Amino acid sequence: MDGLALIAPVIVPLLGAAIAAMLRERPIAQRTVMEISVVTMALASLLLFLKVKDGYELIMAFGSWIRPVAISFRADALGATLSLVTGLIGAAGMIYARADVAARRRRSGFDPLFLSLLAAVNGAFLTGDLFNMYVWFELMLVCALGLITLDRRKAQIDGAVRYAALSMMGATFILVGIAFIVAEVGTLEFRDLRLTLAARDLSLSIVTGGALMLAGFALKAGLFPLFFWLPASYHTAPIVASAVFAGLLTKAGFYACLRVLVTLFGMDMLPGFPVAIGVIAGLTMVVCAGCALAQTDLRRLFSFHIIAQVGYMAMGLSLASLIGLQAAIFYIVHSIIVQTNLFFAAGAIYRADGSFDLRTAGGISRSQPLLAGMVAVPILSLSGIPPFSGFWAKLTVLRAGFEQGMMWLPAAALFAGLLTIISMGSVWANGFWKSRAGGRIARPVPTSMFWAIATLSAATLAIGLFPGFLWEVAGIAAHALELGGTR
Repeated sequence: MDGLALIAPVIVPLLGAAIAAMLRERPIAQRTVMEISVVTMALASLLLFLKVKDGYELIMAFGSWIRPVAISFRADALGATLSLVTGLIGAAGMIYARADVAARRRRSGFDPLFLSLLAAVNGAFLTGDLFNMYVWFELMLVCALGLITLDRRKAQIDGAVRYAALSMMGATFILVGIAFIVAEVGTLEFRDLRLTLAARDLSLSIVTGGALMLAGFALKAGLFPLFFWLPASYHTAPIVASAVFAGLLTKAGFYACLRVLVTLFGMDMLPGFPVAIGVIAGLTMVVCAGCALAQTDLRRLFSFHIIAQVGYMAMGLSLASLIGLQAAIFYIVHSIIVQTNLFFAAGAIYRADGSFDLRTAGGISRSQPLLAGMVAVPILSLSGIPPFSGFWAKLTVLRAGFEQGMMWLPAAALFAGLLTIISMGSVWANGFWKSRAGGRIARPVPTSMFWAIATLSAATLAIGLFPGFLWEVAGIAAHALELGGTR
């Protein structure tokens, strides 16, 4: 039973994708299969989370091979928590897609690609070894490229080319890094790697392999200076796909950085690594939050904030402490939910105004006050306003930074937070508060869009009002990550 619970979040959407692909000419049937698969996946992720949230770990080796040679899946508190959040994002995307994905897009392959993407993300969170993490990231790339080019528009092809080129470069770094590690240690399983490396001195091959993998995953996470591909590609996809990308893909990249760095080098890391990661984190926060101020297209504006928020997570990692890891994990969960919701909000503004341009938007708060209230939640949360989840996420990271004595890093985070407040204030003032040109009334937004936004806004508010539960789970996850699954 435990084995089934462990693999279900991956197997269920993959099976659903296969069935949906066979129903290409029947869009309603495709949608039904997709929705059943997403709900089942979300329930499976919840069951898995309940099994491991208190610090237990599930490990499963496939076939007749024995660990650490076998392909293995493992679920600790960190992987299961992120799988659960993936289920929530999948469910919200499923609801939103009812309004955003018409029959033509379903015939073009939206449903199997969407399900395969969710399976790949869960696979990355639940895999037990380095090479299969690489495989799941490549499946994410293939699915993302399919979703970006779904409408076959020129801008989408251009965005897909940039995304593919940089992603393949990152994949090359990761694969070469894996080769260095396996040649030196002879194993790729996370738990076995941690135990083996803890008993020996680090060699040049291990350091080189680790650095290459970190560079590859940092590129996929969008950390400075490897972020420029993201604003050029994410905004070209259908909005529901962009929203899922915003929530899950960069966070999966950062999760890989977290898992690889702590597994290979431990909490102490290597001399100079914490400072280097801290500098990258500070530049990521400040530069990308500043770039967002110059944007008028909502999708590009939110794309820069995706990257800026990864900087806060990297700040937690750079502190090389248990509380820093705990703060980073808390921040990942908050950020996934909020940033997906912001892209949903961008789609709602487009439906109401016919444009993603803030200069022509407005009037939604008067014509649709309930929708405006729901969208205000992720806007305030990203800004770090209490009592929303973003306040606690930023507070925990800043507290960890101050405790470690790295005063310049919290200062950079506070400055980036100020830029974020200004940016989100502009979004609210232009997209919702101001009157539309010519006194025109904003068009009504489909009900399914409203409920998708409301679902994630409720999750954000729940974390903000009751942060203790997530903070406790993040602590258990950080402790398990530090020990490398040796409990």
